[in-house]
Amino acid sequence: MQLKLVPGNSAGTVTACYLSSQGSNHDEIDFEFLGNLSGDPYILHTNVFGQGKGNREQQFYLWFDPTADFHTYSILWNPKGSCKFSVDGTPIREFKNSESIGVPYPKNQPMRIYSSLWNADDWATRGGLVKTDWSQAPFTASYRNFSADACVWSSGSSSCSSSSTPATGNSTAWLTEELDSTDQAKLNGVQKNYMIYNYCSDTMHFPQGLPQECSI
Repeated sequence: MQLKLVPGNSAGTVTACYLSSQGSNHDEIDFEFLGNLSGDPYILHTNVFGQGKGNREQQFYLWFDPTADFHTYSILWNPKGSCKFSVDGTPIREFKNSESIGVPYPKNQPMRIYSSLWNADDWATRGGLVKTDWSQAPFTASYRNFSADACVWSSGSSSCSSSSTPATGNSTAWLTEELDSTDQAKLNGVQKNYMIYNYCSDTMHFPQGLPQECSI
């Protein structure tokens, strides 16, 4: 999906583009953009839910002004390898399938894509310290050029279960795709230079111990 975010004073707003299944034990993969006071950087907030369990946030500053033009935000999600978040083709985060050590992974539930722009001034900007200035309304974000290669869920089964060819898109490479050494180097660079929060470093949030996948 290509997005152009709310310009100016967007404090308190969240622009979102995410995948989600239904139910209390839902799976979810999130791109959320936390608004800012004019001149402050946007925060890109990512999260992954597996079987209703989230709390796996990573946050980044972007290396460009996301309000000035459209940029491409992508999710590569496959059952065996990983869930990868990319910005303009550059990977910024990978959440690997760690079911072998008991970590829930979004794999078995069909998800729809959602987009939204909502008021979250109880937490979005500086932890809720900066509230939405409604005199700046209307707040407008723009979406365009959504595309997907995907399996389609219908009548209780996936279109990829009996055939290697998904029902939408032109490629099946994503079903087994993993990061190569070049992409891994790019991801490491983004995380070194632009990551501002990583749940795997937040011992205060996890006083009983960090999630299992953080030790891999």
